[in-house]
Amino acid sequence: MDVQVLGNLDVEGAVKQRYSAGAQAREDALCCPVSYNTAFLKVIPQEVLDRDYGCGDPSRYLEAGETVLDLGSGGGKIAFIASQIVGASGRIIGVDMTDDMLALARGAQGEVAEGVGFANVEFRKGHIQDLGLDLERVEEWLSGHPIQDLQTLEQFQDEVRRLRQEHPLIPSESVDVVVSNCVLNLVGQDEKAKLFSEIYRVLRQGGRAVISDIVSSRDVPEALRQDPDLWSGCISGAFEEEAFLAAFEQAGFHGIVLEKRDAAPWREVDGIEFRSVTVIAYKGKEGPCRDEGQALIYLGPFKQILDDDGHQFERGVPTAVCGKTFRLLTQAPYKEAFHRLEPAQKVDPETAPPFSCGGAVTRRISEGLVGSSPDDCATGCC
Repeated sequence: MDVQVLGNLDVEGAVKQRYSAGAQAREDALCCPVSYNTAFLKVIPQEVLDRDYGCGDPSRYLEAGETVLDLGSGGGKIAFIASQIVGASGRIIGVDMTDDMLALARGAQGEVAEGVGFANVEFRKGHIQDLGLDLERVEEWLSGHPIQDLQTLEQFQDEVRRLRQEHPLIPSESVDVVVSNCVLNLVGQDEKAKLFSEIYRVLRQGGRAVISDIVSSRDVPEALRQDPDLWSGCISGAFEEEAFLAAFEQAGFHGIVLEKRDAAPWREVDGIEFRSVTVIAYKGKEGPCRDEGQALIYLGPFKQILDDDGHQFERGVPTAVCGKTFRLLTQAPYKEAFHRLEPAQKVDPETAPPFSCGGAVTRRISEGLVGSSPDDCATGCC
C-alpha cells in the first residue's frame, strides 16, 4: 500500500492516472511497434488489442502446460496470447494495480475462453513489486473496518500481516515463468531491487523470468526522473542497459540471456537512447556442492569461458564440477555448449562428499568417466 515517491514526484499516482486513461482510449505514445503471432490475436477482443501497451513479446518463449505470471498485465493481451500457448493444462495469472485495466481484462475473459475452448486465465490486483499482498482482500477488509484512530490502524497492520501469511497474492515458488511487457520501468527507483526479489521468490526452482522492457543507453538524470509524463511513458524509470542485466544477477538468477535487443532506439531524449530488450533469466543455483564424480567438456567456440558462479572452462578439457553445477549446465540455456561425462559408478548425491567450487579441476577420461548417452562413446572407448 506504500505510495512510491521520488523527490516530489508521486510515481504510482502518475502511472495510475496515465494507464487508467489508456484503458479508456488508446494512447500511441505508450507503446513500441511489436509483431505478434496473428493466429493468437483472433480470439482477443479488439478493445483489448487497441489498448495494449508493450515493447516486446515475452509470450513466444513459453511452453505448453506451464504456470505463468504476467506482471503488469494491463488489458490482458499478453495473458490471452500466453493462455493459448500453454494450453488447457497450463495456467495464466495476471497482476495489475489499475482498476480500469483490470476491468478491461476481466471483461474479455469470457469471450477469449469461449474462443479457445478453455478458461485458464485470471487477473488479480496488486503491486508487481509486492506480490505478497492481495489488494482486493485489503480493500474488502477496509470497507468494513475503516481506519479512524491508532487502534484501528494497528488492527489494519495486523490484518495485512495475516493476509500476507495466509492469503498471499502469489505464493512463493508457485509459478514456472514470470513474464512482463514494458512494466518494470514503471516501478519507483527505490523499489526496483524489491521487484526483482519478488520475481525470484515466486518462481519455482528451475523456473525462469522472461522480461521485455525499455532500457537506456546511460543513467537517466534526476531532471527527467521528475517528469511525470516521461515516467509514466516508460522513459524516466528505465534501467540503464548494463544495470538491467546486473539486477537479475543480483537477485540470484543465472543463465541470463539478452535474447533480443533492438538496434534502433524507440525514443531519444536529451541525447539518451531508449530501446526495447528482452531478457531471459533462470532460477535454481541454490543447494550444496557435492562431488558426484561428474565432469563437463566445454565444446567451444571460445577458448575459455566463465559461468555465473565463477567456474572456468577451457575448450575441450574435462572439468570436474559439483552435482548441482552439472545439472544446471546440462539444462537450458547451457546444454548445447557442454558434453556430459558421468562416473562409471554412479555416486549417491545424499552421501557424496563436499566439493569445492573455488577453482577449475581437471578430470581425465582415464579416471572412469564415460559419456552420458550412447552417442557419447559410453563404452569407454574414447
